[in-house]
Amino acid sequence: MPVVGDPFEEYPQQAGRTRGFTLGLPRSFTVSPDGARVAFLRTRAGDDPVSCLWVLDVGAGLERLVLDPREHDVAEDEGTLSDAERSRRERARERSSGVTAFAADLDVTRAVCSVQGRMFLADLLEGGARELSAPGPVDDPRLDPTGMRVAYVVDGAMHVREIEGGNRVLAADDEPDVRWGLAEFVAAEEMDRFRGHWWSPDGTKLAAARVDERPVRIWHIADSSDPSAPPRAMRYPAAGTDDAIVTLHVFDVSDGARIDVEWDRAAFPYLARVHWSAGGPLLLLVVSRDQLRTDLLEVDPATGATTSRGQASDPEWVELARDAPVRLSDGRIVEIWADRESDAYRLTVDGEAVTPSWLQVRGVLQADDAVLFRASEEPTEIHLWRWSPESGAARLTETPGVHTGVSGGGVTVVVSSTLEDPLPTASVVHGLDPAIVITSVAETPVIEPKPTFLTLGHRELRAALLLPGGREPDAPLPVLLDPYGGPHGARVLKTSSTYLGSQWFADHGFAVLVVDGRGVDGRGPAWDRAVKFDFGVTLEDQVEALQSAAEFHPFLDLSRVGIRGWSFGGFLSAMAILRRPDVFHAAVIGAPVSDQRLYDTYYTERYLGHPDEHPDVYDANSVYLEAAELTRPALLIHGLVDDNVYVANTLKLSAALFEAGRHHELILIPNATHFTRSTTVGERLLRVQLEFLQRALGVA
Repeated sequence: MPVVGDPFEEYPQQAGRTRGFTLGLPRSFTVSPDGARVAFLRTRAGDDPVSCLWVLDVGAGLERLVLDPREHDVAEDEGTLSDAERSRRERARERSSGVTAFAADLDVTRAVCSVQGRMFLADLLEGGARELSAPGPVDDPRLDPTGMRVAYVVDGAMHVREIEGGNRVLAADDEPDVRWGLAEFVAAEEMDRFRGHWWSPDGTKLAAARVDERPVRIWHIADSSDPSAPPRAMRYPAAGTDDAIVTLHVFDVSDGARIDVEWDRAAFPYLARVHWSAGGPLLLLVVSRDQLRTDLLEVDPATGATTSRGQASDPEWVELARDAPVRLSDGRIVEIWADRESDAYRLTVDGEAVTPSWLQVRGVLQADDAVLFRASEEPTEIHLWRWSPESGAARLTETPGVHTGVSGGGVTVVVSSTLEDPLPTASVVHGLDPAIVITSVAETPVIEPKPTFLTLGHRELRAALLLPGGREPDAPLPVLLDPYGGPHGARVLKTSSTYLGSQWFADHGFAVLVVDGRGVDGRGPAWDRAVKFDFGVTLEDQVEALQSAAEFHPFLDLSRVGIRGWSFGGFLSAMAILRRPDVFHAAVIGAPVSDQRLYDTYYTERYLGHPDEHPDVYDANSVYLEAAELTRPALLIHGLVDDNVYVANTLKLSAALFEAGRHHELILIPNATHFTRSTTVGERLLRVQLEFLQRALGVA
């Protein structure tokens, strides 16, 4: 049991109770075009799981509560969520309940949201909210730019409702596996496209995706703790199998007339990006199945015909940019281009690079008269930048850390995670006035991380070292590697909150080493693509960093080295214990992809190709085939209702270990997904890992 007043013991319970210290933090900001208001979400306390809608009056510096679902008798029961909403929360890694997302009109005077399937309209000027009727549980409601009507989905059908009038069904299908207006699995999980319908700038038309999942194989998720419950059927596009058929259509909301958008779907089956703003016609970015080519298309909404604005290609893969392409208000197209000559991701405007070759652009946040974006000069820091035609590119943040933001009307909300503050902070910067700090009611962690940043080996691998109490020890320490290690998974960042769990393990007697190797974002196109056909290079980098760190820090006991990880990190831990038992002496293997044929098309085929064309590559990257090599202690953990990395991956690895006569420990968690929101599960996951590693590595 936790010892009161002992932070080492209190931390797991606190981390579970606060859902990773996300409750009570302000987030999901929208700034009005005149800069007068900032709408955002926040729970009412650091252990309150129910998110509410708030508004900050910038002029007065005052915050107003607009919508608390509990004031409208909304029951917080995840069992009542639609399958689409449950999936959206999992794909978005949503930790709270209540108002988990909202959509405002152009002037940010109104907003709509769905809470447990009930649709609410919030008044952002005067405050308060009222429920809007709908024919069933509502998914993804979005106001048109004028704020006079709302588009939403019920049971896979696309609806439009006049705020003060009637409802119209724009599109529906009798087939239960055909849905309108929502993102398919690979779009949300792998492409960062979380939506499936888009309003025209004047609010008279609506573009909606039609997702036909009938070609996709059916997999099942069962609750083994309740044998009377039927398994839940899901369409899951495993590598090498058929994807959903996704098409796009434009509707006239006044009469429901439909235009079908035309492009070469045989060559470019993936709909990756959709953008529609006042700057010009509807834009689409479509991607080939092998991800070696993209085509940027401009749509005539009157006919559905498309015109190519330019194709891109790459010998390994074309990297999708976060929230790009988009348009400037003058119609020019903003993209992020992988410049292979300078080995940098660069911001482009109508095809011309506008950022220097030494800057790694990491995502577009906003585009109007200027572009707000994130970029790195050093991979451990991500800063907020703005580019304008008049001033070029300029950095807006100075403190080392990770920064993001959103702007409007001369006002910028800056969200910063640094080493100076235990948790992210949000402030409103407006003119020459002092910044307004948006209130956080998150709990302060009982753990204070004290990372030391290192550059290791000939590849200059970025790493962070955490020691008990932040001090060098008098005696040798067992080492725990704590990586994610995979694509888009940077962990070595100059932020305090990144290392809370790592510091907790360190304070229990470990030297914890966090390493970002090849494939992890922030180092440029060539670095990202070093994992093509071979995830094993990520293991090589962990070993190189460990050995290099030991040269400078002789207190690292290389005779006692453990590794723990989740998802790709779990796969990396499995590789470590199976392939390099000379280096690693124990591993926690959390929710790994042990058979690459059991993970999804868009992610797996990007890195390993199609399994029919590269069967040897898939075998070489599937660790269950190496089960007989296990000679060290291993703990396998997986949630039984994981719909991202199916539990079949861990069961397949466990079965192979059993058949090979290799002892291992296995924990299967009922009702747990890939991304748990359970207070108890979050706490116990930390404790069982610590107990295993202490036992396996001989730590008192």
